[in-house]
Formats: sequence, structure tokens, C-alpha cells
Amino acid sequence: MSKPEKFKSFDVFLISLSHHIHDIYTSFLAPVQLIIYEKLAINHTLFALLSVIQRLPNLMNPYIGILAERVRIRYFMIVSPSITAIAMSLIGVAPSYGFLVILMLVSGISASMFHVPTPVMIRHISGDRPGRGMSFYMVGGELARTLGPIIVIGAIELWGFEGIFRLIPLGLVSSFILFIRFRHVDLRKDFPHEERRGQYSRAFREFLPMLLIIVGISLSHGIMKSCFTFFLPDYLKEKGSLDWIAGVSLSIVYLSGTVGTFLSGTISDFIGRRSTLLICTIASPILTVLFILYGDQFTYPLLILLGFTLLAPTPIFLAMIHQKKRDHMPFINGIYMTSNFLVGSLSALSAGVCIDHLGNRTTFILGAAIAFLAIPVVLLYKEK
Repeated sequence: MSKPEKFKSFDVFLISLSHHIHDIYTSFLAPVQLIIYEKLAINHTLFALLSVIQRLPNLMNPYIGILAERVRIRYFMIVSPSITAIAMSLIGVAPSYGFLVILMLVSGISASMFHVPTPVMIRHISGDRPGRGMSFYMVGGELARTLGPIIVIGAIELWGFEGIFRLIPLGLVSSFILFIRFRHVDLRKDFPHEERRGQYSRAFREFLPMLLIIVGISLSHGIMKSCFTFFLPDYLKEKGSLDWIAGVSLSIVYLSGTVGTFLSGTISDFIGRRSTLLICTIASPILTVLFILYGDQFTYPLLILLGFTLLAPTPIFLAMIHQKKRDHMPFINGIYMTSNFLVGSLSALSAGVCIDHLGNRTTFILGAAIAFLAIPVVLLYKEK
């Protein structure tokens, strides 16, 4: 009987750290929505469209996954933090909506180049604890979205909105760290050799049943999740909160979400993916209803609980995908990232349109009602 592979803590930490630094920059958009509304005179729908445009390059993820099996993907990881840092740190000097669209597109391409291969590597170095590995990886991203709003709001206080370009060096440092660690490592050896690879269409067919379950859960929770991770500052501002409090509210959600993503993957290794997902899908819409009814008195406790349950499913999804060693895992991960883009973009855009026509409160209620549909979808998932 072969000995189980060990969990490589140091390598997992390095990849998670690079994920953290990279995603700090991609979290800059939502906290500055009120400034962009005022500067460019746009509505919620156009602002939501910026998120769609930023995620648009995710349509290329399956092709990036195929490319990752043929080239040294360390180059993707090394350059991505620098490109993303430059693009997202220039949003303050964008003179028009069109220029902002270009910056979002560039940052989206860079993010795709980073996020497609890294979960595959995390699975490889996580040994017999893929849930734990994905939790560490996702903690890097969620903690970035916790610190990102604080960093960009602090930078605006120091230098003004136009001065946030001074944050670019952090991304350059991240690329330097990746260069030092991975410059001599050919990660292609981590993937199956050509003679052992199946056809891409066969790999997709094998993955499709699980993909449909993941998409069903994500789509059901989509509008609700977009409300709390994208439009929360506007909701709180409408209820009388100060601008900086509204912006920092995102950090509260993501800080709690960091704990959720750290624990959920590990917990799912022990009690099962379906049981953990079921807890999250039941709790999130109930907490949303409580937030709508009692948010004035218990804003922060409810946001903490919501962040925990809203963001916890992601490492579980990744563990579900990577727990079985399939052929063409970069391609499979690219398919998942593309579906994630489509669901996230549709959800953000739908939430923006609903807010423009129905208002914040009604949209939050609608999101919670739809989210209950995720429960029967979770029950369709077979643990083995």
C-alpha cells in the first residue's frame, strides 16, 4: 500500500501568500464605487458592468489551462501580480469610463493567468489533505479582500483617489518573491505526461455532473452574494452610514469570510463536502433575512456571520474538483473558473439592474429568497 503524500506547508504558504498579494489589487473596485459614481456620473448597472468586464477574460480560462500543460506556467504566476497591480492602481487617474474599462480588462487577463494554474499546484502539494490546502489558498484571497478595502481607502485618505498609483510597488515585490522561489522550477512535471492524458472532451464529460451542481449552488446564491460583496457600501450609505464605514463594511465581510474559507475546507475533509455545503446554504439566506430585519441594531455581528457562510463554499468547491486526480486538471480548473465568471458576472449585473429598478432593500430580499433554491441542489451531490 503506497504511503500518502505529505502536506507541504511551506510551498502551500508561498502560493497562498502570492494569492493574497495579487488579490489585494483586484479588491480595489468595490470600495471606491461611491467615488466613481461621483467622478464619472454612472449608475449601478454601469458600475456592475465593470465587474463583468474585469471577469470577461475568464472565458479564456480553458485555453489558458491547455496552454499551462505545454509551457512553463511559472511565468504566468510571476508576471501576474505586477500587471494586476499596475492596472488596478491606475483607476484613480482614469479620465473616462472607457479608460476604466480598459484597466478592468487588463487586470482581468492578468488574474486569469494567475488563478488557473495555482489551484492545480495547491492540489499537488497538499497530499492527502486537499480541503486543507484549498482552505489555505482561499484564505490568501479572502484576507486580501479584507485588507484591500482598508488599504485603498487609507491610500485615498493619504494621497487622494488619483494618488493610489503609489501602491504599485507591492505587486512588484510579489512578482520578485515568485521569481526567487520558482525561477528554476519546471512545474510541467507536476502534470500527467502526454501519453497518459485523456481527450479534453472526455475529461469535460466526466467533470460535467459535478460542474452542474457547483453552478446550481453558485447561481442560486449569486444575487445574494453580490449584494454583500459588491453593493453593501451603497446599501449602508442609503441607511445613513458614513462613507468610510460603508467602505470598511466589505472588510468585515471578507475578514469573517477568511475564517470561513480557512475552516470550511478542513471541516469538509472530516464531515464531508455535502454536509458542510448544506450548513452554509441553509444559514446564508436566513442570516440575510435577519440582516434586513435587524441590521440597524446588529449590523456588524450579522455581517460577521454572513461573511463566514457566504464565502465558505469556495474552498469546498475546489476540494470537490481536485480530490480526484483527473487528466488535464489545468483544463478542468479553467472550465470551473469560466463557469465561476459567468455566474458571478450574471449575478453582479442582475443585482445592479435590480437595485436600479427595485431599490437596495427589495434586491437583498429577492437574493435571499432565490438562495433557498441551493438547498435541493446540494442534496444532489454524491459524496463518493
